[in-house]
Amino acid sequence: MTKTITFNELRRIKDALPSGSMAKIAEELGLEKESVKNYFGGHNYKDGRSVGVHIEPGPDGGLVMLDDTKILDIAMRILDEQKS
Repeated sequence: MTKTITFNELRRIKDALPSGSMAKIAEELGLEKESVKNYFGGHNYKDGRSVGVHIEPGPDGGLVMLDDTKILDIAMRILDEQKS
């Protein structure tokens, strides 16, 4: 499933996640922690890999086209659980 979101919104989601969430998401999906960080705008391709994120310049940090929303879906679930 693909999704388009602004870069700033993606960063707000990342910043709202509790400590340890990147590792939790990585473990659940069998990814390196750095790959999850790259999904949220990081640039560590030595220890992580690109995970289907394409950024187009524009307002509000530009648009981010996500080829796969699994990482975002888990992040949103974590935020929902945090509210409960």
